[in-house]
Order: sequence, then C-alpha cells, then structure tokens
Amino acid sequence: MIDCGFSIAATEARLARLGRSMDDVDALLVTHEHSDHIGGVARLARRYAVPVWMTPGTWGAAPDRDVPGLNLFNCHAPFEVGDLQVEPLPVPHDAREPCQFVFSNGDRRLGILTDSGHVTRHMTSVLSGCDALVVECNHDLDMLMRGPYPQAVKRRVAGDRGHLNNAQAAALVEAIDHTRLQHLVAVHISDTNNTRGLALKALADALGSTDNEIEAACQNDGLAWRQIS
Repeated sequence: MIDCGFSIAATEARLARLGRSMDDVDALLVTHEHSDHIGGVARLARRYAVPVWMTPGTWGAAPDRDVPGLNLFNCHAPFEVGDLQVEPLPVPHDAREPCQFVFSNGDRRLGILTDSGHVTRHMTSVLSGCDALVVECNHDLDMLMRGPYPQAVKRRVAGDRGHLNNAQAAALVEAIDHTRLQHLVAVHISDTNNTRGLALKALADALGSTDNEIEAACQNDGLAWRQIS
C-alpha cells in the first residue's frame, strides 16, 4: 500500500470494495508527511503490525512517530519489499524529503507520480519505459487562477514545489518512452480546479490517442483493479 491518509475504518472499507483486506497488505510505503498521505499510517501500522517504509526526512516530520516495524530508505537507492523491486525517486514538493516510486517484478514496471511541483530530468528518466503509469493531474492552471482559492494557496499549488497541472503531466507523458505503456491513469485531480475531462484530454493529446483509452481515478470511488499483462 502506498500512503494512507484515511481512518482505519475508511481504509478497510476501500479495501473491501476491491475484494481485499489488511491481511493482503504486506507493507506500507509513505511518499511524504502531508496529512492526506500519512494521516492514517501510524494507526494502521499499530493495529495490523504492517511494516512501514519512508525516508528519514519524512520520518523526522511525521506527526505520529509511534510506528512499529519502521524501515528508513535512501530515496536515491533501490530496495526490495518481498518479491517487488522498489525504485524511489525524489520529487520537488513542499515536504521534508518527498519521493515517489517505480515498482517492478523484474519484467514489468509500474510508475507512481503524485505531489510534484514540476518534472525533473531524473523523474523523466526513471519513469521512461513503464508498462503502467499513475500520474498527477492536479489542476487546470486557468481554472486554478480563476478559482476561489486565496492567492497564497494558488501560488503554492502552482509553484515549483506544489502540484502538477494537466499540461505538465501531459508534457511528462509525451517526453518519456511510452512504447510499453498499457495503462495510464490520472490521479490527485482537484474537485475545485480541474475536471476529469480536461485531465483525460490533456493526456490523450500527449499520447495521440483517445481519452477512452485513459482513466481518471475518482477521489471518492478510487479505481478498480487493473492488470499489467
């Protein structure tokens, strides 16, 4: 499991929708210390004795440090969790030591990228050649600037250590080697400053495909299981 910003009850309910339970979770990896990503991690780890992985910086900024089975990793060095190879990649975000992940079984690669203010060359390199990619399309820049957020929040979201907008996500998808890409999913979509349709169109245009071939995860309903063949 990557991150957990929910209560234990909400997490259990979301797993149940996918036909899973916490018995199926072998490890909990944390990207950074913001509450919507780490808020439920410590409680979940204590309740179910699930080992937790995070960077030293994230651990230093964690709001609840009573985490049994803690593993600290270098976000520039790959490591293994069970049979999975995990390649963390540092990202520019307004957190202590944030990272995202690429997972591999030695044959297929799944990239996860959220909470990043801009795309670096290293991020483009690591995410190239993925078979599946989950990418942040947080906001449409015009909607954000015209929207109801205070100016300080707008600057933070649109800044170099904020969140990726649709155009930035599309530019990343266009820049990487996507010849093996089977699945592309837009996530972290703002209900206030974006629409699923705008996010899907931006990614589809980048791939030269149709938005029917790309999916956008819903904040409330999540995403159904997908299989990398």
